[in-house]
Amino acid sequence: MEYVRRLAHEKALAVPMHPGEIILAADTTVVIGDELLEKPHDAADAARMLRLLSGRVHEVITGICLRSESSTVLDAEVTRVRFVPLSDEEIATYAGSGEPMGKAGAYGIQGPASRFVDRVEGCYFNVVGLPIALVYRHLKAVGAIP
Repeated sequence: MEYVRRLAHEKALAVPMHPGEIILAADTTVVIGDELLEKPHDAADAARMLRLLSGRVHEVITGICLRSESSTVLDAEVTRVRFVPLSDEEIATYAGSGEPMGKAGAYGIQGPASRFVDRVEGCYFNVVGLPIALVYRHLKAVGAIP
């Protein structure tokens, strides 16, 4: 979790701060076993990741950073996702579609890959890429939302 928090913090620091603003930055990764799955480099890398996820449970971890003039809040959300077993044809078709590119773990739960998801334990929006309830709680805590 420290990894995604650090990345979110670095992203937040890269944005110029203006008076009265709050900057929100986030970074998401997928973890299965001891392996970190970020964005695939190409279709072959996406297929490799999908083979790892096939029929197994993995964790989607999103780090967030809320930065204001007076404070910085770092936190993370973890969601467990179980994939159904995937055939070689399903993997090849999805990996070759271009859909996995730019997505941690080589899939987007909100798109065609939703058919691969058997179970979600935790925040669905975290898997999409932003744990909205977590962000909302922190915005309320810093007084940005009444």
